[in-house]
Amino acid sequence: MTTASDRPYRMSFTTGGLFLNESVEVARLHRDGETWSDTGKRALEQGTTTLPKSASNSRSLREITNRLRTLTEEERRFLCEHADRTDQQALLWLAACRAYRFVGEFAQDVVRDRYLSYQLELPLSAFDIALENKAEWDDGIASLSRSTRSKLRQILFRIMREAGILSQDNRIQASILSTQLKQIINDNNPGELAYFPSTSVDGA
Repeated sequence: MTTASDRPYRMSFTTGGLFLNESVEVARLHRDGETWSDTGKRALEQGTTTLPKSASNSRSLREITNRLRTLTEEERRFLCEHADRTDQQALLWLAACRAYRFVGEFAQDVVRDRYLSYQLELPLSAFDIALENKAEWDDGIASLSRSTRSKLRQILFRIMREAGILSQDNRIQASILSTQLKQIINDNNPGELAYFPSTSVDGA
């Protein structure tokens, strides 16, 4: 069985942001038993109301479905049918942390640690340091160009701001999850509550 520490570092989050409205729309298009690749193709063919009408549609939809596929069926239904905007933000942040090992580790090892130690300002250099530390033993990260690293940093900070993890001036914010969403995450994998800066990992 593959664990989180065994997964390769996929560093392809170089487009868009959290894709909140678009992700909810695509999640609602998804049919039971359908692959997410097919959902993405249907979304591209039918056109979605919030994605820009441009050649970037395919790339954006691929990114959206790569994240949505990490959600359980219960989580997807909650996202589409019951979640308010704050819980939708939290679920899509959870999906990004699952889809990208680096994002999940950054959330736990850097963002959460700084929050718990009352270092609420998150400088851009925190990303650079974390990436460089991993580059020392991961050839894939080590091979990233300077421009790609800069783009990854830009997109991750944008995702965190749009998810409510960071304020607009890059200060770490308390995560407010509904009791229902907190329970859903806790029942599936309580350790994932650590992706949210102020949330107790024991689900309390």
